[in-house]
Amino acid sequence: MVRNDFAKPQRVNASTPHDVKLEIDVRSQDLITKMLLDEFSQHALYGEEGIVGDQASEFQWVVDPLDGTVNYFYRIPHFCVSIALRFKGEIIVGVIYDPMRDELWMAQKGTKPKLNEQEIRVSEHADIAEAVVSVGLSKSAETIALGLPVLDDMVHRARKCRLLGSAALDMAYVACGRFDAYIEQGISLWDIAAGWILIETAGGNVEVQPRTDLPGRYSVVATNGVLDLKL
Repeated sequence: MVRNDFAKPQRVNASTPHDVKLEIDVRSQDLITKMLLDEFSQHALYGEEGIVGDQASEFQWVVDPLDGTVNYFYRIPHFCVSIALRFKGEIIVGVIYDPMRDELWMAQKGTKPKLNEQEIRVSEHADIAEAVVSVGLSKSAETIALGLPVLDDMVHRARKCRLLGSAALDMAYVACGRFDAYIEQGISLWDIAAGWILIETAGGNVEVQPRTDLPGRYSVVATNGVLDLKL
């Protein structure tokens, strides 16, 4: 659906200085919600476009129906759908799909993750001078201010820094070795849940800390597990 509508004019539901909300985000989550809860009626869903079901349920789907909405709006073909499943608060399944490149990352606790059915693993770069690092600046003045010093540090020490506009794809890229690390100072759970289990099952490391100054947001440092960022 999001691939088919990519080249069409988009209906804007809301706009802020650093973000845009589209009708396609809502339609994507509605479709995902119907497909999941028709199959698992006792489960809950926690998504960027709203919650459904009893959030105290042992099983909770964490959904970003279109991660990279600003890219999508400006017809930059770099965005994805991210879906994770939590059981008693622990992420046990993660799926990220890039519809423009037809790339599907899948992870399940206790198994090796895959990209289009091929097993993947994180990179082996231990030296920051050889690393490609993605630094996210999120969507608010606060998170931009927090992220800029990190970007300034990384851009001087890493081989290259990238800001591509999709946290979920950043994490998927770490999981399959395209990136060596991803850092963001204020991100939502639905942006990183699926990527979290992807990276950990691919041999990497993910550190997530709730931000007390930004309710509902987290700081995340995701690496291949051997890279010393020295933040």
